[in-house]
Amino acid sequence: MSEEREPLIMAVETATRAGSVSLARGVEVLSAGLGDGTSSHSTDLIENIERVLREGNAKLSDIDLFAVTVGPGSFTGLRIGLATVKAFAVCVRKPCLPVSTLAAIAHAAGDSERTVSILPAGRGEVYAQAFSVRGEIVSAFDDAAHIKPSELLEKYGNVQTIRWAGEGAHQHLETLRQGGVANWISPGEGESARVQVGWSVAPQSEHLANSVAVLALIDYRDGKATDASELRANYVRASDAEINQRWLQLNS
Repeated sequence: MSEEREPLIMAVETATRAGSVSLARGVEVLSAGLGDGTSSHSTDLIENIERVLREGNAKLSDIDLFAVTVGPGSFTGLRIGLATVKAFAVCVRKPCLPVSTLAAIAHAAGDSERTVSILPAGRGEVYAQAFSVRGEIVSAFDDAAHIKPSELLEKYGNVQTIRWAGEGAHQHLETLRQGGVANWISPGEGESARVQVGWSVAPQSEHLANSVAVLALIDYRDGKATDASELRANYVRASDAEINQRWLQLNS
């Protein structure tokens, strides 16, 4: 690959219910596809990848870089996505890059002084993390946290300018609105106001894999690509099985 030629990136996002796949040459999306939110990623991920490759007029061996969300998100979904990407990367001997699901959500929401990405974590709880977004650059203000929706306001409610983003933000919008009535920008202003003081909620972005590809490209340019064996999921919280095992150990 010449130095001037942008890498061909296959981006896979299986942290959310439907998930998505994207094929990009640098920042240009060549083809993209959504998964089926009513079924497991194991039933349609390979088919979606094949379709995106076909529509992008590419073969698996053409891929220069594999990008995949590593969490937080669905435990099963993350495992399926990671296993698939690892297998493909090993097969064609190409590097990989891990991408935070919450960072991808922030990027998809657009430029913002402070975006709080929120993703459902099951049992009524959420994953949350704050970022600043400037074009392709997404910078974290804190670490990803596993918290109750009511704790979102305790953690971030003292900030005057926030763009709430992600499925979790829409799921718990009423809680956010009730807790920060005076902070919300009037309807219609939030979508276009990039630096206006106030709170707004970003429209839902289904094709998160497009943002995964962009964030991976930034790290690729910085020489951060890694071997498939180095990919690890970031679950943020322990699985139910691990929690139950610890409880049994403590009470045995």
